[in-house]
Amino acid sequence: MANRDEIIRTEHLSLWYGEKQALYDITMGILPNKITALIGPSGCGKSTLIRCFNRMNDVIDKCRITGKIFFHGNDIYGSDTDAVEVRKKIGMVFQKPNPFPKSIYENVAYGSKVQGITNKNQLDEIVEKSLKDAALWDEVKDRLHESAMGLSGGQQQRLCIARSLSINPEVILMDEPCSALDPIATAKIEDLMTELKKKYTVIIVTHNMQQAARVSDFTAYMYLGKLIEFGETEQIFENPKEELTENYITGRFG
Repeated sequence: MANRDEIIRTEHLSLWYGEKQALYDITMGILPNKITALIGPSGCGKSTLIRCFNRMNDVIDKCRITGKIFFHGNDIYGSDTDAVEVRKKIGMVFQKPNPFPKSIYENVAYGSKVQGITNKNQLDEIVEKSLKDAALWDEVKDRLHESAMGLSGGQQQRLCIARSLSINPEVILMDEPCSALDPIATAKIEDLMTELKKKYTVIIVTHNMQQAARVSDFTAYMYLGKLIEFGETEQIFENPKEELTENYITGRFG
């Protein structure tokens, strides 16, 4: 039964790439202004699942989905739903920082320009706010017109977060956002996530269980395309109900 407070809900979601089934009958709900972590061994369907939330799998040939995904109670795969509108509200940050080969300013302003915003004062405001929300403004405010490629890896990842924030999403999907970063840059991104949940809903895929335990409010454990267990992070890590979850968390496999 759907909880009216949930911002995203999947019901009996299954997905195939051609003949290969990647997700099996997943039903779960995501609460707003919380961090939900998806954990599990490589290839268990974590990234595939979050790519369903903003219809990124639409671009993959022979990808077939059954079941439903609701965003604010509306079926995002419904015939009257525009995938572009979904992606405006549900932004994505990828594993490897992928800034455009443009200036820092142009990276953040890009989405707003695509939406038809041309007023310089308005763009300046959006860029400043987005960079502040991504905890990057103080580091780059004097070099906005320099290439984004000159930033460190951690700064590039926060720039990509700023870029996703610039079009005012409600949900931010993060697919292993720290896997290419050193421990100091990782700590900055983790602190940033905690700040972001005041304004946004954050869903993170991570192979780092310590990270999930540190930053998330809820954790989903996935294995072989199935959702094995989902609950409050403390309960999942300290008192898992399923033996598979316990084996993974205690390092017996995975």
